Amino acid sequence: MEAIKVAILGASGYTGMELVRLLLGHPAAQITAATSRANAGRRIDGVFPRFAQLPGSQLTFIEPDMEAVAASGATVAFLALPHGTAAEYATSLLDKGIRVIDLSADFRLRKASVYEEFYGEAHPAPDLLDTAVYGLPEVHAGAIASASLVASPGCYPTSILLPLIPLLREELIDPSSIIANSLSGVSGAGRKADLSLLFVECNESMRAYGLPRHRHLSEIEQELSAAAGKTIVITFVPHLIPVNSGICTTTTTTLKGDLADVEHALRSTYENSPFVRLLGNEACPDTKNVTRTNFIDIGWQYDERTGRLLLLSAEDNLGKGAASQAVQSFNLMAGLPEMTGLSMV
Repeated sequence: MEAIKVAILGASGYTGMELVRLLLGHPAAQITAATSRANAGRRIDGVFPRFAQLPGSQLTFIEPDMEAVAASGATVAFLALPHGTAAEYATSLLDKGIRVIDLSADFRLRKASVYEEFYGEAHPAPDLLDTAVYGLPEVHAGAIASASLVASPGCYPTSILLPLIPLLREELIDPSSIIANSLSGVSGAGRKADLSLLFVECNESMRAYGLPRHRHLSEIEQELSAAAGKTIVITFVPHLIPVNSGICTTTTTTLKGDLADVEHALRSTYENSPFVRLLGNEACPDTKNVTRTNFIDIGWQYDERTGRLLLLSAEDNLGKGAASQAVQSFNLMAGLPEMTGLSMV
């Protein structure tokens, strides 16, 4: 089988670096273009010595020139870029017939007005919103397979949506009672110089941030509303914790059905989903078991005292929350088994 030529835009950030790692080892992909303004002219293995001697690691970073990306023969492009920046490149690549998997927030929302509300600026390419597919493979696999533009979900939303969607569909919980508390590793803030993200500022400390409306809340409520068939509004409290990567989320909600129905809904929904590991009742997922993987571990418990259901999940914010989930969508788009290139990472 001839390898599918791919490009990575923003390949030197934390998510971009993880995409490089995954795609260098992917049996059906070949990186033909990797962009980085800061490292243009340098080889991948020079910037990231950990990849030295891997086939393809000798590739040189280039400036984000879409003509050069197209000339590389890439037919799929991964965009690991900030919101507001990705849309311009996505438009150009789509015009050239290159399929796009965007890891920014630019195409996750269906309404430009919601994007402007949460991101504080007008949407840069509103005409593309109707064509973008929300890239949660366990929910939208069929649409992802045929899509030209996939909007890969945020890390927090993935950890919240996958446990909740089956229960909202079956009307097993009270939608008005949902509260999600998430804790994320520092890499989720990106690879940038920021005083608040320095080691001494983050180590041995923990803090909530992005309150009361973190940007990811917009896509969380959008997808929950689609599952429930009505508008859903939740409380979401993200926290920064002193680890490199990993997300641990505890979502609480009032149970309307039986606990057995919760387990049945989750297991019947995800029985054919290779990256969703259902740990069962009274299990508490641990981030150490999912970092550097594309797995999300889910457990649940019922608090009889309060009548509330506790949904517990753990994932890697750079993996299932970003790069490896994007590769999972790539596999669907390429007609490959979902676990291709991901089963041992």
